[in-house]
Amino acid sequence: MPDGHFSVRLQPLPEIGSCGAEDIEFRVSLNVGHEERPLSRVASGGELSRVMLALKTILARLDRVPTLVFDEVDAGIGGRVGLMVGETMRRVAAHHQVFAITHLPQIAARAHHHILVAKGARGGVTTADVSVLAGPARVSEIARMLGGDPESDVSRAHAQELLESAAAPELAGAAATRNGASTQRPPRRKR
Repeated sequence: MPDGHFSVRLQPLPEIGSCGAEDIEFRVSLNVGHEERPLSRVASGGELSRVMLALKTILARLDRVPTLVFDEVDAGIGGRVGLMVGETMRRVAAHHQVFAITHLPQIAARAHHHILVAKGARGGVTTADVSVLAGPARVSEIARMLGGDPESDVSRAHAQELLESAAAPELAGAAATRNGASTQRPPRRKR
């Protein structure tokens, strides 16, 4: 959100309590020309999830919460923004276990593991069927999520490309480490 603004308002409490001396209110302006308003009143579930993702990205190494769940993080986004959100979640996953409930193939392709939850029925009872996808099954699911025919060569090629691009930075880093190269940047020299 290039035109968005974020601020924090601290409201002093009459007395210091177990939660501190102030109430904290996150305020945002998500679009040009809009005044800042409380985040809790203006943001949708997806926007709240993306703000939480941004904060967690900044605080990932300091936070001791082991597992993060992002639901609707893909609401109202797609394409390039979806790829950026997926990459950010993948970076956060270096320090936390991350669960993302998504319908966006750009985010699903960035996951280290892909779990499919599908509604089913057995014996007249609704069920939630869970399966871990890998290999060709994962390619088919990403192709289906892309809106194409999961059996089409074009859809499968696009799905495979998404999956390979997600793994590419890690594979490059792993190859460099195996070959004795450092995956960290050298320190900048002062001039």
